[in-house]
Amino acid sequence: MYKDYIKNYLAEVQAIAAKLDHNAINKMIEVLKGVRDQKGKLFIIGIGGGAGHASHAVNDFRKLCGIETYTPVDNVAELTARTNDDGFHTIFSNWLLGSNLGDKDAILVFSVGGGHAEKNISANIVEALKLAKSVGAKVVGVVGRDGGYTAEVADACVIVPNVNPDNVTPHTESFQAVIWHLIVSHPKFKTKEGKWESVQGKAK
Repeated sequence: MYKDYIKNYLAEVQAIAAKLDHNAINKMIEVLKGVRDQKGKLFIIGIGGGAGHASHAVNDFRKLCGIETYTPVDNVAELTARTNDDGFHTIFSNWLLGSNLGDKDAILVFSVGGGHAEKNISANIVEALKLAKSVGAKVVGVVGRDGGYTAEVADACVIVPNVNPDNVTPHTESFQAVIWHLIVSHPKFKTKEGKWESVQGKAK
């Protein structure tokens, strides 16, 4: 039963990589470059695995690409206080209000489903994106399934192809990391080499 799981899983990874929309990735880079060029800020949001990605990605966008970047999930005290006092659905939108989200800024979403307004799924992401659109901020995302609310309102969105419904979450979250690393290492967008790339050949 389990004999071919590794082989099949990795074959799915290959299939997803081959099906990724290059135009959507290029558009994300263009949007983010525009935000950086006008001295805007990038705010990254996600829940669960997406929250872990957000914290990691803040480092990469700041250090390698020179774009001012933050995520609300890095402050657990504020996040839990807002959850307790205001409700989980507004943890991102109220934080973004406190961060003066404006029309020069962008929100980057890492989510498996992208949120769903009518079904009240990932309402915190939906409320954050409603705020973003109301103030004229850009929205970009890397999401799975059909892209959900994020894909509906985004200025640029990469939807990770679904090649096996049983593995939609691990594949989506894995490719979120692949895609943001692609973006921060793209010659059109990066401003600085990573440490190991910058020292190549020096130890020879």
